[in-house]
Amino acid sequence: MLQSQLFIPTLKEVSNEAQIPSHQLMLRAAMIRQLGAGIFSFLPLGYRVAKKVMNIIREEMDAIGGQEFHLPALNPIEIWEQTGRVEAMGDVMFHIKNRDGLVLAPTHEEIITVHARQHIKSYRDMPQIWYQIQTKFRNEPRPKSGVLRGRQFTMKDAYSLDNSWEGLDESYNKHEQAYRNIYTRCGLKFFVVGASSGAMGGSASQEFMVESPFGEDTCAICEDFGYGANIEVATSSLPSVSRLDENPNIEEFPTPGARTIDHLITKFSIPEDRCAKSVVCFVDGEPTLILMSGNDALNESKLQSALKATNIRHAEENELFDLTGAHAGSIGPINLKTPLKIYADKRLENANGLVSGANKDKFHFKNIDLSRDCTISGYFDLRTIKEGELCPTGCGKGLRVVNAIEVGHIFKLGTKYSQALGAMFLDETGTEHPIIMGSYGIGVERIMACFIEQSHDDKGIKFAPSIAPFDIHLLGLGLKKSEAVQNACEELDKKCKEAGFDVLFDDRDVSPGVKFNDADLLGMPVQVIVGDKNLAAGNVELKNRRTGERQILPIGEAIDSIKVMIKGF
Repeated sequence: MLQSQLFIPTLKEVSNEAQIPSHQLMLRAAMIRQLGAGIFSFLPLGYRVAKKVMNIIREEMDAIGGQEFHLPALNPIEIWEQTGRVEAMGDVMFHIKNRDGLVLAPTHEEIITVHARQHIKSYRDMPQIWYQIQTKFRNEPRPKSGVLRGRQFTMKDAYSLDNSWEGLDESYNKHEQAYRNIYTRCGLKFFVVGASSGAMGGSASQEFMVESPFGEDTCAICEDFGYGANIEVATSSLPSVSRLDENPNIEEFPTPGARTIDHLITKFSIPEDRCAKSVVCFVDGEPTLILMSGNDALNESKLQSALKATNIRHAEENELFDLTGAHAGSIGPINLKTPLKIYADKRLENANGLVSGANKDKFHFKNIDLSRDCTISGYFDLRTIKEGELCPTGCGKGLRVVNAIEVGHIFKLGTKYSQALGAMFLDETGTEHPIIMGSYGIGVERIMACFIEQSHDDKGIKFAPSIAPFDIHLLGLGLKKSEAVQNACEELDKKCKEAGFDVLFDDRDVSPGVKFNDADLLGMPVQVIVGDKNLAAGNVELKNRRTGERQILPIGEAIDSIKVMIKGF
């Protein structure tokens, strides 16, 4: 394709709103243009990349038996109300104000379940894998980072329908492998972590992550032994608080100026693991006290999952005093002004010799035995792990805590949606059961942006052939002045196309410097540079955009060398 005829309005600079490399480069390389907050148009180069990503996704989904649908983005709200997700989605869901009872779909679990209810009647009708690549809408309150957090985006969402839990496991595993294949073919360096199912629900989920300093997710990973988990669910092998042999009765003692765990440690020489920190939360409206060991941070996602809660908020200062009789820093599980249900982190199970607030300002209790002196309603893993803690697999390695971008998420939904919407089937004995489901999502734009985050330099993008807009950028230098260069470029263009390569032929009447800068910015895998100087000796120049390696070789060897270079990506 002639570059002079293709719409590629590159930019030298972008606005300060573009803070991360992928956003900046997608704008500068004329892949996207912003229409509004979180709303982007794809220009020809960007859409060529998007189509390549979608084709890879289709091929891998078809390979596991997927059947492609195209479902409406406009949904009746009553379907979503039956599963309780109108409330769960909150303001993230777009409601159509001038048409009562319609919403724009942020995902399609409900709609797939409705169609399954219409047509899946027997165990013989399953397994099924249905998928689509469709526009989705989410009313992000703070859209940012370019296409990584938008209000309109393209997602491949797939759904498995099975008649047994073993079948769900098989479908889930098929999707996990398909996802690994997709990301590998797209040139991404990724890792997989266990994750929280959140508003989606279900029994298990995994996220596919790309490490990035700009990522909004935080993950714990042990790269040597393959452990990975979102910080919302990550664990470590940190030992429990030990039980002391001596176990005297509790005793109140004054602690003036001690409002934090660190104050207790430094002012009163109390070991950190003997300090029990109290956190008061409202769990679905019910005031609840949570005990944590030392400076361990309460992980609200773990608490929400453990208590099967939908809403958690921390108590305000005035609420703390009304409930406990003390202000922050002097709160504990004993002598509460208002009886509260108490839960504790697993590290404190059966612990004694503890220090915690006396629910009287400037006083604490010591020698607390949780089994003897308190009524604990349950012990759960409620803490947020820290960098360097040992991997829970027992490998002996420390965990790294990294920022990451989520590029895909797979869920074992189970029967949450089929039960809510009445999607049932009959087994071999004629007994009715809810269909067992899985859900599997991939963000198309996120793959594109994450690839650029990983594959760029100060000059521009470094595309892999699998998703590059073109395989080859053919640069003709001084075309208007040299008939030999023009003829050589046209012949190379023809031969490259015959060899199966997509070629962007820069035929513009601009300086070599402009052509070189644009070629590096756009980032096609191979640059073929044709100029009078090399051509006089029968040569052309090849440049590998990824490595920067250059070769000057006879023009007759160019096609074979390009094949080798492309294969090496």
